[in-house]
Amino acid sequence: MRTAIVWFRNDLRIHDHEALCKALEENERVIPFYCFEEKQFGKTAFGSEKTGSFRAQFLIESVSELQNNLKALGSDLIVRTGETAKQIHELAIEVQAESIYTFKAIHDEEIQIQKLVEENFEGKINYFFGSTLFHINDIPYAYQDTPNVYTEFRKGVEKESKVRELFATPKELPELEQSIERGKIPDLEHFGLSSLIMDERAALKVKGGEKVGLSRLKYYLFDSKELSLYKKKRNGLIGADYSSKLSFWLWNGCLSPRKIYWEVKKYEQEIEKNQSTYWLIFELIWRDYFKFISLKHGNAIFYLDGIKNERYDWKVDRELFDKWAQATTGVPFIDANMRELNQTGFMSNRGRQNVASFLIKELGLDWRMGAEYFESKLIDYDVASNYGNWMYLAGVGNDPRGRYFNIISQAKRYDSEGKYVKLWIPELQELDKNVVHHPWTATEDLFGKNSVDYPTPMVIAEYWKKHY
Repeated sequence: MRTAIVWFRNDLRIHDHEALCKALEENERVIPFYCFEEKQFGKTAFGSEKTGSFRAQFLIESVSELQNNLKALGSDLIVRTGETAKQIHELAIEVQAESIYTFKAIHDEEIQIQKLVEENFEGKINYFFGSTLFHINDIPYAYQDTPNVYTEFRKGVEKESKVRELFATPKELPELEQSIERGKIPDLEHFGLSSLIMDERAALKVKGGEKVGLSRLKYYLFDSKELSLYKKKRNGLIGADYSSKLSFWLWNGCLSPRKIYWEVKKYEQEIEKNQSTYWLIFELIWRDYFKFISLKHGNAIFYLDGIKNERYDWKVDRELFDKWAQATTGVPFIDANMRELNQTGFMSNRGRQNVASFLIKELGLDWRMGAEYFESKLIDYDVASNYGNWMYLAGVGNDPRGRYFNIISQAKRYDSEGKYVKLWIPELQELDKNVVHHPWTATEDLFGKNSVDYPTPMVIAEYWKKHY
């Protein structure tokens, strides 16, 4: 019998899975496989954990859910931990696999693992492209010619590209012999990580897995119809529904971006078509754009000078960085967002832009320190989107204009009553909304002998003052 291994990576689902569908079409025996790659759990260049506890737990839950879904179809998931190339090589010998079916990697670390698998496997590796909304062969450019400005890319794909139809979800899978060792899904302790309790104030208490992702998609569109309000509410800061939160299940492929697209199209036909329904697709195109930029520029997205090769006078100051990371900057809007990140593994898009701008523009720190910290802490960390956005704000990426955020102006615009800041910094609860975003201007002696337990600001930008 023809035997194939389906190597799951950042595609932890059974819906819209081309590699799985093609393997089933072309082989009698199909062996689903996943490896917890040891390199995922190392350290970043600046010493952060590459995968922190919140995201690691979400990944473990996602793999467990995939295993359950495969079992329900009559198969199972072979799980290994360690070096992927070694583990898949040993499995291939054991089951006498003639081919591997998998999605093609985009980023260097994944590509290096892929190359090692290729070197050790004597059969055929069938690659597919399934992490983006638009297939790489359907965009109106070779990926090497992806425009350096998003608007040009968006207009090009909207005019000339079509989103492919979904691959059908399999109804049954070939049974796996009991003689194949299933392996064990590791826990956090295996990776030297501590279990964390999600803060009660979390915008959305999430769990990994395809089932929960599909449930959230259904809820946000058809149950609550919150999609109709997306553009209006997307800059919110508190609660589960100011944004879709689908990024939680997109990063490791529990949700297919095409699935989201076609559900939005269904919503437009059955419920309503407006600016908000378009805007969710607009954001999916942004996500695609960063992935194609990453493919185009390779490791340049991780370089200090970015893809623009622009040289700035960045500094590495651990003391300044630690105050930012530990939410002790003394600037409430920054600290509130960083507390939310540290205690929940999530932060709003508006918050991400502001804390990144503060680190880059006000502290003058090497932007990669912040990017790596997000890599460690965010549950929905996506390599291309994370580094693309940090480069964008640092002026070394895909933005022809220099950008910065006036933290006080932003805080007063998006948290005008101070509710978000007071939610995460309860020690400022009694402050009037007019001064809660700049407590150092309060008439009462906050930082004197009888002060609240909150630090004085580490920096006060001159251009903030017109918004006091």
